[in-house]
Amino acid sequence: MIFNREAETMSRKEIEAVQLERLKRIVRYCYDNVKLYHDRFDSIGLDPDKIKTLSDIQYIPPTTKDDLRDNYPFGLFAVPRSKVVRIHASSGTTGKPTVVGYTRNDLNMWSEIMARIISAAGVTEEDMAQICFGYGLFTGALGLHYGLERVGAAVVPSSSGNSEKQIMLMKDFGTTTLIATPTYALYLGELAHELGYRREDLKLRIGLFGSEGCTTEMSAKIEDRLGLFATDNYGMSELIGPGVSGECELRCGLHIAEDHFLAEIVDPDTLEAKAEGESGELIVTTLTKEAMPLLRYRTRDLTRMNKEPCACGRTMARMDKVMGRSDDMLKIKGVNVFPSQIESVLMPVEQISPHYMLYVRHEGYTDTLEVKVELVDASLLASYRDLENLTAAIRHRLRTVLGIDAKVSLVEPKSIERFAGKAKRVVDLRHSQNA
Repeated sequence: MIFNREAETMSRKEIEAVQLERLKRIVRYCYDNVKLYHDRFDSIGLDPDKIKTLSDIQYIPPTTKDDLRDNYPFGLFAVPRSKVVRIHASSGTTGKPTVVGYTRNDLNMWSEIMARIISAAGVTEEDMAQICFGYGLFTGALGLHYGLERVGAAVVPSSSGNSEKQIMLMKDFGTTTLIATPTYALYLGELAHELGYRREDLKLRIGLFGSEGCTTEMSAKIEDRLGLFATDNYGMSELIGPGVSGECELRCGLHIAEDHFLAEIVDPDTLEAKAEGESGELIVTTLTKEAMPLLRYRTRDLTRMNKEPCACGRTMARMDKVMGRSDDMLKIKGVNVFPSQIESVLMPVEQISPHYMLYVRHEGYTDTLEVKVELVDASLLASYRDLENLTAAIRHRLRTVLGIDAKVSLVEPKSIERFAGKAKRVVDLRHSQNA
């Protein structure tokens, strides 16, 4: 089902005309209402009215997360606080969160683009949707909540945690749509099996997963455990929350809401534009945000874009699943590696669970990587030969696919932490070693 046919099936020419009109308006709006942009434009002698084409966006300096931190809490708001009807924030590693605000029009737009993604995944007014994201300052739960209500689905705002009760509600309520992080969905599937539930006991048919990366291999594991159709959606609180893009039922890329976001793919080092189909860093300009618009926001996420119409009928550009973040890349013995690549290597190995941790250390004059993975069957720990053979096989797979020699540690089942929110898979011990 196409939720908004007029918007979602525009021709490429129509899409770009809408984007250009809105880009000109938002650039002037930011210059007139946000001190950061006014001062930045003046410092380089850029007149907002000189943005005449979509390619002229390259002359606008990018916005970074540091800009948000430096203007904490409300320095980037473009409207008086009396016009702000909601505030969200993402957790901050330095103690200060990244704060975002919404006008009433922003919330209406957010519900609209979420309804598009939800409909594209196959959810209808007949569905019962259980939201296992934590409610609060985090944007994920309420973003999906209002989009689901706009589609007409019944919403169960169960929040995160209390996992046994989550599964009980799924069974008793007949939940058909699960909203969660991929890692929490995996854990719920694992726990349901331990509690004696069969897949047939649950009526789940669609998963709307986000908030963290999810490889194709991870999606397959979730589908096998919960008996649903897993879809991925993308966003971040700085831009809107979830809603920037999402998969349709064909799962051939995440459809970007191009009438509300102008997406670029650039070289993360030079910021030069990449050709269509080439991988690079995603930079996004919010075209319709009122409370806190952002020009050329550096997401640090690495992906690529395809502007060909999709077979589902939607014509807006599609982005690949995010392969990693430019600032999450691990450099091990001169080789650039992303955690998602390691996950893709681990997932097909039947003897290990989907739960793993990555430890980066500095030993001697080089960085080293340890991959700690749970076994599915604890009895394997009793057989040194079998354990050694499996360890060697995983090391060989990592070396063959990624070109790195990593230490592999196989540990007993249930010994690695489960996450209800975003999984924290990488532990970087290099700084603590140098302290």
